[in-house]
Formats: sequence, structure tokens, C-alpha cells
Amino acid sequence: MTQTGAQPLAAQSAAPDQQRILRFVVEAGETLLENGGEIYRVQDTMERMARALGARDFHVYVLTNGLFASIGGQPGAGCAVRAVPQAATHLGRVAAVNALSRDIAAGRAGLEQASARLAQIRRIPYERPAARIAACAVGTACFAYLFGGSPTDAAAALVAGLALEPARIGLERARAGKFIANLLAAVLVALVSLLLSCALGAAGVGTNLDKIIIGGIIPLVPGIALTTGIRDIAGGDYLSGTIRMVDALLIAAAIALGVGFVLLAGVWLGLPMTGVAV
Repeated sequence: MTQTGAQPLAAQSAAPDQQRILRFVVEAGETLLENGGEIYRVQDTMERMARALGARDFHVYVLTNGLFASIGGQPGAGCAVRAVPQAATHLGRVAAVNALSRDIAAGRAGLEQASARLAQIRRIPYERPAARIAACAVGTACFAYLFGGSPTDAAAALVAGLALEPARIGLERARAGKFIANLLAAVLVALVSLLLSCALGAAGVGTNLDKIIIGGIIPLVPGIALTTGIRDIAGGDYLSGTIRMVDALLIAAAIALGVGFVLLAGVWLGLPMTGVAV
């Protein structure tokens, strides 16, 4: 009687551990996914964490904007489903979760310590707006110069970058849709670039409008979405890879429409557009 009665008690005491492992692993996968981690990386990291922490019969299926996980082997264990809306990419959080996963696999972090570290990782802040604006401005100027622009073109692109990033921050806070946000941002970049080109041209300073616009829109280019989409498809995650590729194509279409609208308006108004074939 004593032996048979002790087994359910042991199983019941072990069940919460399995549930805690499930919650922790799902939160770690959610952190990776919403901050730009590839599907393969998210799934592999979750499986490694669960195995190292002693999970039994752990299974996970990850999509671009959601994940499904289950854990078994003990009474009271269950499953978890998380919808993961796309947020701004934060590779610092991705790197921190990867480091935590390696520590768990090496036995340097238990469940309690890992949960505390994950909570800290999820609170890692994004860069301050001033730093984002400065980086965007310098980046647009450098890209304009690298694509064959003159120092004057780089200076004009720098001004376009100074206008672009505050607008992007405002659109993020307003929770504008991704397509609309990129469309409006592209319109702003092209408009500022066109006005600067016209003003400099009137002052006798030659500019290449195409180089200014190219440098200005580089921060909008969906490089991460395109790269991770190709990586997911190469890894056999065709559905998630296709979703990311479609996302990248829609962003590219929004940028093209925004720039094209401004250039078309410039043609109608008869504005000089040096370097742009119309």
C-alpha cells in the first residue's frame, strides 16, 4: 500500500517541473521568434533547452508568427500555443538567448537560474531614438557614397536619413501596418531627396537624385526578412520561408510605390531630376 501510494505523489511532484520547463522553453522560443530568429534556430534551440532541462516527449512546431509545443511523460503535463506578432528586430536578445541555451546544454544553468536570465533578456531595451536617428543618418550618407554618389549626394542623403528615422519611430508607436509604414517612409525619403536636389541645383551645386534616394531607402530594404526566408526554405521550412519571402516582396513593393509616386509627381510639376530616367 505504501509503495503504490507513493508513485502518484512522486508523479504529481514531478508534473509541475514539466509544466515549468514547457513554459520556460516556450517563452525562450517566443523571444527568439519575435526578435528576428530563423525558424530552424528557434525550433532547434527549444528542443535543446527542453532536452537539457529533462523534458520528456517534447515536441515543437514553429511558424513565422506562432509556435506550438507539447510535453508529455508525466500526469498534468500539457501543451502550449503562442501567437507571436512580428516586432522590431533585436539581435541582441537573439544572441543572449543563444548564449543561455549553450549554458543550459553545458549544465551551467538550471531551470531557476535560466528563468531569471530569460526575464532579464526579455527586458533588454532597444536602442535609444537618438542613437537610431544618428545611425540611420550616417548609414544613408555612407550608402549614397558607396553607390557612386558625390560628397554632396552623401550630405543630402544624410538629411534624408535624419528625416526618415523619426518618421519610422512615430509610425511604430502609432502601430501603422508594415505596408503603409514603409510606403509613407519611402514617400518621405523621396520627397526630401527631391526637394534637396532641387534646392542644391538652384544654388549651382550638382547632385544625383538617384544616388540620394538609393542611400535614403537602404534602411527600409527588408534584408533580414529576405535572408531568413531563404534560410528557412533551404532548411526545409517551406511554409515559413514563403511567408517571409512574401513579406519581403510586399515591403519592396511599398518602397517602390512610394518612391515612384514622388518621382511621378515631380515629372508632372516639371522639376529637374538629375540622374533619374523619366
